[in-house]
Amino acid sequence: MKLISPKFIYHGLESTQEIENILGDIEAKKVYLLCDPILKEINAIEKVTAILESKNIEYVTSTNVMAEPSVEKGNEIVEEVREANPDLIIGLGGGSTIDLAKAASLVTPQAGNIENYLNLTGDMELENKKIPNILMPSTSGTGAEVTDIAVFSTGDSKDAITNPLMIADYAIADPFYTYSLPPKVAAASGVDALTHAIECFTSIDATPLTDNLAYGAIEKIYSNIREAVWDKSNYKAKDELSLGSLMAGLSFYNGGVAGVHALAYPLGGNFKIPHGESNAVLLPYVYGEIIKSCSNKLSRLAPVFKIETHGKNNMEISKDITDKLFDLVTEVGLPENLQHYNIKEQDIELLTKNALKQTRLLVRSPLELKEDVIRKIYTSALNGRKK
Repeated sequence: MKLISPKFIYHGLESTQEIENILGDIEAKKVYLLCDPILKEINAIEKVTAILESKNIEYVTSTNVMAEPSVEKGNEIVEEVREANPDLIIGLGGGSTIDLAKAASLVTPQAGNIENYLNLTGDMELENKKIPNILMPSTSGTGAEVTDIAVFSTGDSKDAITNPLMIADYAIADPFYTYSLPPKVAAASGVDALTHAIECFTSIDATPLTDNLAYGAIEKIYSNIREAVWDKSNYKAKDELSLGSLMAGLSFYNGGVAGVHALAYPLGGNFKIPHGESNAVLLPYVYGEIIKSCSNKLSRLAPVFKIETHGKNNMEISKDITDKLFDLVTEVGLPENLQHYNIKEQDIELLTKNALKQTRLLVRSPLELKEDVIRKIYTSALNGRKK
């Protein structure tokens, strides 16, 4: 049993200041900073750039990012980094920005480009070299700052680069950057983090170490997400959600995610639905189908979801938890069915076909997700919750 993580992880307000020490540790002289456009617009990146300027570090700032980044976008960032020739990359933003930053840190020194190293279709092997990176999330959701996965849209679905070298040298989760999130973004990223933790908890690759991280993450996220989304001044809830997201990231990086993510990827690839929303709309429907294979485990979450267990078996408790997941999605203002995204019954076959390609994720599901089961889940998510 082992737990893999970045070399250094920092969490808490003002943890951004750790950059000052990191610059000295790696003797950086030039930095490439990739950030979300909004963070530059509201000048939130000043906490970072002020440190660089105080140390007389030359830096290049780019906001050339997009949600659900394409392979082409990934190659644009690689070219920017090759031109800048930095000795440190800082990625500050949501999961897409962080994925682009960490992929660039690994691919830039290689002979090929993004498409050459994708899991499903890549044709080249990565060499043992990278540009050091600092990864800093501005959302409480993706956990991208503590994983070695960078996901890219590939037309009708998604593919990923995964390599232990790509994991952050330094992960800094400063909740400050989450304080200005719009409610919808906070909700989608928060449910994304919850999905990471729950899927890891029931993954066939779960361990006692990942179980404890995942359980703690679920508790923090479920208890704080509503206030973090709707009360813009509730910084304590936002801080707790940030820590829960970090814990969820560490857990799922080691224990894995499964069916929800496998079925969510085609929603992003085919219909451009943001990843957090894709997970949120599918989460209760996937668990409604797979609880028969994991009710012994899932029912252990009853205290977190405040489920009354007296006189109930594990399956009944797990069904109650699924109901709580439905409730949560609507309570944070996210859609609860696929009709909201203008998905039609005739789209189910395309989604099913593309979900079946996500073998890396499907193998971790406690219930084998064959074609007919996947089709059934998509159909349920299209028709909506049974009252």
